[in-house]
Formats: sequence, structure tokens, C-alpha cells
Amino acid sequence: MSANWFDRAIASVAPRAAARRVLARQAFETLTRGYDGAAKGRRTDGWRAPGSSADTEIGVAGALLRDRMRDLVRNNPHAAKAVAVLVNNIIGAGIMPRAASGDDKLDRKVDALFELWTAECDADGQLDFYGLQTLICREMVEAGEVLVRRRLRRASDGLPVPLQLQVLEADFLDATKSGAIGAGRLVQGIEFDPVGKRRAYWLHAEHPGDAYGALQNGLQSRPVPATEIAHVYEKQRTQARGVPWGAPVIRSLRDLDDYEVAELVRKKTEACVTAIVFGDDEAQQGIAPSVVDADGNRVEQFEPGLIAYARGGKDIRLNQSAATGGYGEYKRASLHTISAGFRVPYELLTGDLSQVNYSSIRAGLVEFRRMIDAVQWQLFIPMFCAPSWRWFTEAAWAAGQIPSPDVPVEWSPPKFDAVDPYKDAMADLLAIRTGTMTLAQAIARQGHNPDAVLAEIAATNAKLDGLGLVLDSDPRRVTKTGSAQAGDLAKDPAAPASEPEKE
Repeated sequence: MSANWFDRAIASVAPRAAARRVLARQAFETLTRGYDGAAKGRRTDGWRAPGSSADTEIGVAGALLRDRMRDLVRNNPHAAKAVAVLVNNIIGAGIMPRAASGDDKLDRKVDALFELWTAECDADGQLDFYGLQTLICREMVEAGEVLVRRRLRRASDGLPVPLQLQVLEADFLDATKSGAIGAGRLVQGIEFDPVGKRRAYWLHAEHPGDAYGALQNGLQSRPVPATEIAHVYEKQRTQARGVPWGAPVIRSLRDLDDYEVAELVRKKTEACVTAIVFGDDEAQQGIAPSVVDADGNRVEQFEPGLIAYARGGKDIRLNQSAATGGYGEYKRASLHTISAGFRVPYELLTGDLSQVNYSSIRAGLVEFRRMIDAVQWQLFIPMFCAPSWRWFTEAAWAAGQIPSPDVPVEWSPPKFDAVDPYKDAMADLLAIRTGTMTLAQAIARQGHNPDAVLAEIAATNAKLDGLGLVLDSDPRRVTKTGSAQAGDLAKDPAAPASEPEKE
């Protein structure tokens, strides 16, 4: 801040006092600066922003958010579609594991054993490992969190590996358990040791919302070691529990429902009242306290084609429905808000592709896929897939089926379907040729096991060699080895197919 004329006048007789004056004014200006978002005044009246912790906020609102989001998913098509889109993109056909110990023999054995176990891993006996992934991801998105419990089985149960997984909704966690417990603490049913590590989960024996469970003392809870539980949820702060992914737009979804119902009721009401008969003078006009039909019977409710008679009716006026605009614009704007809250592209939420072209939809999908990729690798794989693999290898080792309880693994999430498959395939080919990606990585990106695919390719090539067939780069041409056409192609593989000679 520069000195003004008065400062310079003072400085001519008292330089030190002038300097103190300028410094004091600079300090005052610094104190008055700040963020507009933190300003208090008429424009920010009613803006409540408490500085409570994430656990405190979730403890107050978590159960109600979960119940309301489940109700919306049951009854609101847009909420149901948003959850389905997220689950389909995060899980798809399943996130597949592949043993990566470096010992080919051991890897093949572990992969084969896992393939057998995946069909029997559900404690309910209905889904396989990839079906459980879909269920768990759906609960994570819809309810905000889900628990997976390790269930060790006896060798006599006849399972490929004596282990199963039990999926528990977040309601099983006893949220009333909070406070100090010994040297540790309890936060909404999760027990932490003195250093803040999860030690146990306090679980109800039955779902607290189940009538049978309540009658069987299902509301009582007991601790289950944290090593037996995989707690899957999105961490947005240093919180112990999760919230539904659609929490930011719960009110928007409800408001859109109410708006559509109000618009529909208004249209139905306008369609019900066809005409009103009025009196011949002003004193007789006005709807009577009771509306009667042509036979003099009291009308208790509106119905299509209703004609209402006013007191002393002499004149009739037909009811014309008022035209209202803006319905489509309001709904489209609301759906844009809802899609942003769920982090789903508007086009995927609504199926409306009328406003997009190839470039715009590709740009939108790139950002969405980057978010899905982060969820897969930073959330779902570490919180569910990795513990499940560790439980599997430990149970297989304890049963004497593999030599080590620790087998490294690589995970292959499902591939994204290409908007332009040819361009994506050429990009992969270029990456392989330039050495920035291996063939195994390219195959894994397609959601397949590279070892299995390469083995199948080798077997197919061996079979073709045994039959004496040559596959040309043009898939329409398959010829016998030694033919004139095969010889020509060997000389010039890029040459076009010759026309068949006329006899």
C-alpha cells in the first residue's frame, strides 16, 4: 500500500510516525480481507454449517438417509437407473482375479481352485463370486455401505475351499454402540483400539427391521473381530461409516416426484370439470356450498365429464384447460442436477441422446470412466476383492490345497465397450507396437485372462496347422496350404483377393 499525501506531509516532519501510520493501515487492510464464502450478512442468513465431525453428522442422519434412498430406488425410476448405471460400470460381468506368484504351475493351480470355489462361495447358496460383487456394489451405492463376513466351513461340507462369504446390510451394524470401551472407543457399532485400528464390529444376530428377528432377540448385538469383516464404503472424510451416493440429490429427486404428481393431478382436475352453469344475475353467481349433478344428487368427488351447477344456473361456460409451458425444461434441468449428484452422465441416466454427437459423448464418457476406474482400484478392490482373495488363499492353505497362504494376485476389471471399436483397437495395437503396453495387458483390459486367451490362440493355431489351413489377414479368405492362392498371398500378403477364374 502506497503512502498518501497526508502520510508524506507527516513524513516531512516526523518520518518515524508516518512509517508507523502506513504499517498500521496495511495491517488493518489485511485483517479486513477474507473469503466471500465465509462472510456473514443478510445474504447468508439461515446458512447452517456446523463444524461437526463426519462421524457425528453420519450418526445423526445416516439411518434416515439410507431409508429414504432405498425408498427412492424402489419407487423413483431415475434413482433406480442411476444405481444400475453405477453398478453396471463398476462391476459389469465381474472383477476377475489372476494369481501372479511368478510360478506358472502354482498360478494355474490357484486359478483353477478359485474357479471351482467361486460357484460355491455364497453363504446363501444363490450367487457366485461375481454375483456377490454386483450385490455388494449395489448396497454400497444405494445404502452407502455394506458388510461382508468371512464364514469358515468344515471340510465335511464338501466345498472346494472351506470358506463362504456372507453379505450383511448396513442395518446389521448396531449404531447405538458409541462411546468409550476400555482404552478404546466405539463409533456407531465399530470398535477401535487405543491407536485407532478397527478391532471389532458389533452386529445384530438378525436384521433389526425384520419382525421375526425382533421376536428372536435379534436387536441384541455382539462383537465380531474386524479380521472377519470387510467393510465396503466410500470414504469422503475420515469417517467410520458411509452414506448413500445419492445423498446430495435426495431432495431433488423428491421434488421432481412431487412436481410430476402435482402436474398430473392438475391435468386430471381440469379434465374432470367440463362446464359450470352460472345464474342470470350477479347475486346468483358463485359455486354453491354443495355441488349437485343433473339429477340433484350431491357430488362428493370430481369425475371425468362433470358439469357443476351454480346457484340459480341460467348460463353455461365450458371449462378450457390452461396451457402450461416449461414442464420439459424443468424436468431436463432437474435430471441434469440428479445426474451430477450421482456422478453419472445425463445421457446414461436418461437415455436421451438427442443433444449429443460422437465427440461430446466420448468426452463425457472419458471423465465418467476415469471416475469408475478410481472407484474400482481405490475403493472396491482394496475393500472387498483383496480381503476376499486373502481369505480364500488362507483357507486353501489351511486345507492343504496350496503350499502358501500368501499368493500375489492381479485384478482385471471389466472392459469398457468402445464408442468406436476400430479406433480403440488401433490405439491398443499402436501401444503394443511402441512397447508402452504388453499383449497381456491389452487382453486383461478386455476383461479376460491373458494366459487362458493365449493358450486358446495357441491351441487354435495348432488345430489349423493340423488341418492344413492358412488364415489370411482378410477374414473372408481361408485356403488350403500349398494352393496357388496361398502361395500368392505368401509373396504379397497385402495383395487383394484375386477374382476366381472363369471356366
